Amino acid sequence: MQKTALPGSVPIDGWAVFLVLACCASWGMNQVAIKVANAGIPPMLQSGMRSVVSALLLLAWARVRGIPLFDRDGSLWAGVAAGAAFALEFLLLYQGLEWTTASRGVLFLYSMPFFVAIGAHLLIPGEKLTVIKVVGLVAAFCGLAIALGEGLIGGAGDGDLAGDILCIVAGFAWAATTILIRTTALRFISAEKVLFYQLAVSAPLMIGASIVAGEGMPVISDSRVVLAFGYTAVVVAFISYVAWFWLLARYSPSAMSVFTFLTPIFGAFAGVLVLGEAMTWRLLLALVLVALGIYLVNRPSGAKVA
Repeated sequence: MQKTALPGSVPIDGWAVFLVLACCASWGMNQVAIKVANAGIPPMLQSGMRSVVSALLLLAWARVRGIPLFDRDGSLWAGVAAGAAFALEFLLLYQGLEWTTASRGVLFLYSMPFFVAIGAHLLIPGEKLTVIKVVGLVAAFCGLAIALGEGLIGGAGDGDLAGDILCIVAGFAWAATTILIRTTALRFISAEKVLFYQLAVSAPLMIGASIVAGEGMPVISDSRVVLAFGYTAVVVAFISYVAWFWLLARYSPSAMSVFTFLTPIFGAFAGVLVLGEAMTWRLLLALVLVALGIYLVNRPSGAKVA
């Protein structure tokens, strides 16, 4: 079994900060792009098509870079399981964004780091919850409760409680995928192959789900739908992921992960600026608490970020 190289210890520089901020901004904008593309491409079909396009791009990238994707390394069944969890995550997210706003969707999706922290505490030796992480979990829980409460009392504008809940469950599925990758043979293979498993397995599952649900074919009458879909498939699911893998291979993963608290902030304000969604004081408070929670959960212990 071929093990990947240990992450580098290069000090974080301006280029790294620029790249990680660009990744976080692209991931935050992803929910907005999904909502725009949903106007012409049914949600389940769109998620499956995205995986197809991204998998083909990744296949070409791996071929050019000489990265093996089909070697036998004992990771097949773990890869299939990760792909199935990946499919569930995006089926829930895309459908959830049909029923709630992008601002709320990105907030609830980023419940993922907290599910990961709890799962790692229970399943991964040496990754126990610290006092700081518990404070982060409590802050995030309060933020999610405030946002859900806003949906319950009908103060969420165009948001819908059912869509909110689907996005939270999508966050849980994302966390399950992450824990699976960190506790199986997938941790020994290249990040590109792990991503390829997720894209290649999820594509037929999501397209099959679309057919079973009777979603129908895309009806594209607006160029913005095509541009939004291209953004999710090319910029987010291919370019940003490859850039992220490069960052994790060169710099400290914990130092990189601490920046992810910015993603829901980028996403929420993108929803406001691009889609004209409302930013209520409850949602703003929830956003601050969740971002604080992500920062504390990912904060390197006893070390400075930069």
